[in-house]
Amino acid sequence: IILDISQMIKGFANLRLSYLSVRCFGAKYDLAVIGGGPGGYVAAIKAGQRGLKTVCIEKRGSLGGTCLNEGCIPSKALLNATHEYMKAKHSFPKFGITYKELGYDYNQIHKQKEEAVTGLTKGIEVLFKKNKVDYIKGTGKFKDKNNIDIALNDGGKDSIEAKNIIIATGSDIAECPGKPILIDEKVVVSSRGALALPKVPKNMIVVGAGVIGLELGSVYARLGAKVTVVEFMDKILPPLDDEICTAFQRILKKEGFNFLLGHKVIGGTVGTDSAKLTVEKVKGGTKQELEADTVLIATGRNPYTDGLGAKEVGIKMDDWGRIDINDHLQTNLPHIYAIGDVVKGQMLAHKAEEEGIAAVENILGEKGHVNYDAIPGVVYTHPEIASVGLTEQELKEKKVEYNKGIFPYMANSRARTNHETDGMVKFLADKKTDKILGVHIMGPNAGEAIAEAVLAMEYGGSCEDIGRTCHAHPTMSEAFKEAAMGAYDKPIHFQSSQLFRELSVHNKTLS
Repeated sequence: IILDISQMIKGFANLRLSYLSVRCFGAKYDLAVIGGGPGGYVAAIKAGQRGLKTVCIEKRGSLGGTCLNEGCIPSKALLNATHEYMKAKHSFPKFGITYKELGYDYNQIHKQKEEAVTGLTKGIEVLFKKNKVDYIKGTGKFKDKNNIDIALNDGGKDSIEAKNIIIATGSDIAECPGKPILIDEKVVVSSRGALALPKVPKNMIVVGAGVIGLELGSVYARLGAKVTVVEFMDKILPPLDDEICTAFQRILKKEGFNFLLGHKVIGGTVGTDSAKLTVEKVKGGTKQELEADTVLIATGRNPYTDGLGAKEVGIKMDDWGRIDINDHLQTNLPHIYAIGDVVKGQMLAHKAEEEGIAAVENILGEKGHVNYDAIPGVVYTHPEIASVGLTEQELKEKKVEYNKGIFPYMANSRARTNHETDGMVKFLADKKTDKILGVHIMGPNAGEAIAEAVLAMEYGGSCEDIGRTCHAHPTMSEAFKEAAMGAYDKPIHFQSSQLFRELSVHNKTLS
């Protein structure tokens, strides 16, 4: 007798899947979460921890949503790998480290990315089991206000009933405005396609100078691609602080980026291995043709509710296709909540996570709350950019009187010894009370440093609170402290005239 072990394992797996489908059919739950992204899976785990009988419905077949599978995590894996390559190429000689030959293995770069993604998605499944959260792989659709029909990924059907429901269906890629050129994920790609390009393009056009465009543009620029960024607005990273963005653009130009700001795409043709775009100035002007072997459309994302049946059961939506919610994250049907990219606010994974926990707390009759004034944002380029609170231009528009403190990393001892002096820390504080209104960082590990600012703002802290807190020496964090000191008094390690003189010289060098 010859036993085919692989067939036996496959048979047991199918049997187990069928059993789960039968067991779950018609089951009743305290909470059903539709969507297994950062908001959805965190809400499901929190509900399980708090004793609610919970099920999470996810159609992708792997948990973590766009963020983990084709967004935050894989992009950071590529950004980190390519940054290490650039560090070896440009920084090692400064430290006296030499090598005979330096190159990269493109396939290995993507392999380590996939390993990170797989490990993390499997980890969430383990957390579900530990917290007794049922996981159904399939597409959920409202049958009525409390019942959800599910088309299982294996071809079967299921149905569940829930006292409470959280919609966490996330967002999907957006086409180029006006659709002058369409995404085919071969030549014209979205962020999804850009994470899995079969080879490094020689020339790359990025439509959109937001976070996604600049991060993925950085990946391929570091590997040798000539990157041209077309942006409708007159600045990169439009929502962020102008002063930070201006300095950052100079750095990107030094890295080889070409920018066409205040431009829009009005037409294009796509071949088998290249594309041509026609662009013109938004305010009118001469048209010009651009050609590249890869075009990345990074013009934002749209809330995803396709096939959900939300409207059919009476859930209200706004003109942007987002689900309307109140301050408690409830829809107009009080037992149905919505969180994350599918509702108003920034499309950020950590914002969705906070909303997921708050929604569960509200379901339990507690006072779940999210402080939207203290949600940080990070751009994971090099240097990184991180910010929380209001920008300087927003304060001016609101006619708020404020003080400003800036400290450049070039005046920080640890940054100098590490040869990472690009960037600055910027504090904005109320002129009368010194309350922190906004913090903006461009520099190494800015995404980690911003947490101190978020904590301070969460507790209504002042710049003086930061300035009088001891920070270890020598550390990058001292730049954070000294910037805060600059907003209410004076920093120790530079004079204002010195700052502007050094920044001027630095900017000329970058130009």
